[in-house]
Amino acid sequence: MSDSSPSPTALIWDDALAGYRFRSGHPMDPRRLRLTVELIRSQGLVGDAPRPVLAPRMATEEELLLVHTREYVEAVKRLSAPGADVAEGRAWGLGTEDTPVVEGMHEKTAWLVGGVLVAAEAVMGGRVRRAFAPAGGLHHAMPARASGFCVYNDLAVAIRWMQREHGARVMYVDVDAHHGDGVQEVFYDDPEVLTVSFHESGLYLFPSTGFVDEMGAGDGYGYSVNVPLDVHTGDASWLAAFEALVPALAEAFRPDVIVLQCGCDGHVLDPLAHLRATTSLYERLVEIVVAVAEEHCEGRVVATGGGGYAIYTVVPRAWTLVWGALCGVPAPDEVPARWLEAVRRESGQDVSPVLRDPPGAFPPSARREEVEANNARMVQEVRRRVLPLVTGWGLAF
Repeated sequence: MSDSSPSPTALIWDDALAGYRFRSGHPMDPRRLRLTVELIRSQGLVGDAPRPVLAPRMATEEELLLVHTREYVEAVKRLSAPGADVAEGRAWGLGTEDTPVVEGMHEKTAWLVGGVLVAAEAVMGGRVRRAFAPAGGLHHAMPARASGFCVYNDLAVAIRWMQREHGARVMYVDVDAHHGDGVQEVFYDDPEVLTVSFHESGLYLFPSTGFVDEMGAGDGYGYSVNVPLDVHTGDASWLAAFEALVPALAEAFRPDVIVLQCGCDGHVLDPLAHLRATTSLYERLVEIVVAVAEEHCEGRVVATGGGGYAIYTVVPRAWTLVWGALCGVPAPDEVPARWLEAVRRESGQDVSPVLRDPPGAFPPSARREEVEANNARMVQEVRRRVLPLVTGWGLAF
C-alpha cells in the first residue's frame, strides 16, 4: 500500500466535450459536466503539476473499430450529416426518444471516446497514476447498436486499446444505477477483463439486465459479476456489498489497471432511478477502488462519469468528491458561495452548501431493513456462484 500523499491525477476536459447533447430537455444534459469542472476549479483542486488538465482528442475510426462494427460506424456518420434520414436510425438504435439522431453526432461522440483514450494513455504511459474523464462513461452502447443515451462505448474502446497496446488485464467496476450492459456484452467471453457492476435491479430499471446469473460465456465464464441492488438501497447496504466483493475479486484477478465508471444516478435525488445513495457514498467507493489499485496495479485507475440527472443539485458535488478521492486530496466540504450563486442564477435552484450530504439529510426508506436483508442475501448468492471460479484463479475469498 502507498502512503496517503497526493498522487498525480489528470482531469480530462475541454469545453468541446459539452457538445454531446441530443435536444433541449433531454436528461443527458452537458451542463452537469461544465458545472462539475467549474466546482472542481473553484475548490482549487486542479491545474497544478500533480493535478493537470489534459485536453481530449477525437478518437480515430480505427480506434472506434476496436469495438464497433464498420457498418455501424458508417451508419452513425451518415446519420450525423445535415438532413439525414432519421428513419434509417431505428435499425441502429438511433432516432429513439432516448438516443435521438442529431447533426454532428459522430464527431461529438468520438470526442468523448477520445477523452477516455487520453485518460488511458496518460495512466498506462506513466504520466499520471489516475485520470478522470467525467464526460465518458457511456456504458450502454453495443458494437452495432446505440442504446440508453450512448452512441459509442468509450469504456469498451479504452479497455480494448489498453489490451492491444499494453497487454493489460483490466478490472472494470461500474457503480451507475443502470447496469453496464454494453461493456459486459463486449467482454462477455474474455477472461482478461473482469466486469463488476453494482446497479439497481433490472426488475425495476433499464436496461432490464445485470442479474446474478449473467456470469460470462466460454473462456470468460465467471468474469462477469453482477450485483443487482434492491430499490431504495442506501449507503450502508451498498457499501457493505461493495466491500464484500471488490477487494476480494481484485485480489484474485490481479488487474494491471482498474477502469471505474462513476455514474451518480443512484443518489436519492436522481429522477431516473430508485436508489437512496448520498454524495458521500461515491467518495467512499472511489477511496476503496484507489486502495485496491494501490495494492494490485501500482495505483492505476481510469475513471469516467456516467449517469447522473440531478444536474444542479447532485452531479457536480458527487463528482467533485470523486475527483478528490482519485487525487488523494479530500475535497473541502464547503461549496464556494460564488459557485452556489451562479447555479442559483442559472437554474433557480438552491444547492446544498456542502459536498457531503449530512447524516439525516434524507429520511430512511420505510423498507430499509427489508432492503438490507435482500441485498445481503444477494451478495451471498454472488459469492456462492463466483467463489468456486475465483478459487480457480488461484485465491479464495
